[in-house]
Amino acid sequence: MALSDRTLLGPGPSNPYPEAVLGLSAPILGHLDPEFIALLDRVCDRLRTVWGTANPLTMPLSGTGSLGMEAAFANTVRPGDTVVVAVNGLFGRRMCEVAARYGAEVVEVGHAFGEPVDVQRVLDAHPSPAIVAAVHAETSTGVLSDIGALGAAVHGRSEETLLVADCVTSLGGTEVAADEWGVDIGYSGTQKCLGVPPGLAPFTFSERAWERRVETPPVWYIDLGLLGAYVRGGPGGRAYHHTAPVGMIAALDAALERITAEGTAEVAARHRAAGARLQDGLEDMGLELFAAKGHRLPQLTSVKVPEGVDSAKVRGRLLDEYGIEIGAGVAEYASAVWRIGLMGHNARPDRAELVLAALREVLGR
Repeated sequence: MALSDRTLLGPGPSNPYPEAVLGLSAPILGHLDPEFIALLDRVCDRLRTVWGTANPLTMPLSGTGSLGMEAAFANTVRPGDTVVVAVNGLFGRRMCEVAARYGAEVVEVGHAFGEPVDVQRVLDAHPSPAIVAAVHAETSTGVLSDIGALGAAVHGRSEETLLVADCVTSLGGTEVAADEWGVDIGYSGTQKCLGVPPGLAPFTFSERAWERRVETPPVWYIDLGLLGAYVRGGPGGRAYHHTAPVGMIAALDAALERITAEGTAEVAARHRAAGARLQDGLEDMGLELFAAKGHRLPQLTSVKVPEGVDSAKVRGRLLDEYGIEIGAGVAEYASAVWRIGLMGHNARPDRAELVLAALREVLGR
């Protein structure tokens, strides 16, 4: 049975760039084929551009963004390490859970959902943690936090502390400057602003993090020492680790070519323009935005469900009548918030107008 052709305007996945779809149809090569190795090297180099980093260990991990989160902590946490996590949404909570599973003593710095990370509160939570972690673009609430300010504060106090940043919803849609901000470990996902189907986790790991890494992490599949020997090579060439998802990497290469040709600053400006059009239109409709003003993500807008409106029924009608997917809220806001994404290929004014028009019809506004 053929699947429906949806307009994916939720928190992800998003509709891929056409170039990424063509990339998926490229001939399949072996994961040690010289042509594929050249393609992989090009992808890693283009990822350095979008990450804003010179880190040699920058690569696509074989898994979604959640695997990137797992790799970040599996390769850096030793039992008993103190890990301070800023929690202002669901994905901060997940960081706490993952770090704890590797034996960390987690210090959770809670924030109200919808608010950005408070740098001073994070700094005050512990005098000398091994790791500080925060979400740049909190997918669950539509909030953007200042990772640059956090990095300056953390490293200004201690060069020993590593900074982990979740950039799953920011990379490819909001400018990221990992080196300038002092991000030691960053992870993302392909299915949002990078405009590629889900399946890869773009990842970057600094030299400082490499020096402090767990040399034999408890999970073999995401051992960065082993992966680095494949991605970076060595005196004996590329060391086989696992069969790379060559088709997905070809799709990512094509999308990154599109993004770098447009320019990362220009792509970010396109996302800002589309997000502003959507947010202005929602407020013109009488709806109230959820995320704190001045800290709203352009690519992922959170809006309060009007009183007396059934959230699930509205989302159901949008899907059934218009083929448009938007997301519900999460946790305690599951039925109180909608999340509307304009990411990657969908970061366009026509997509903003489309979802606004459909919402007006369904809500009778």
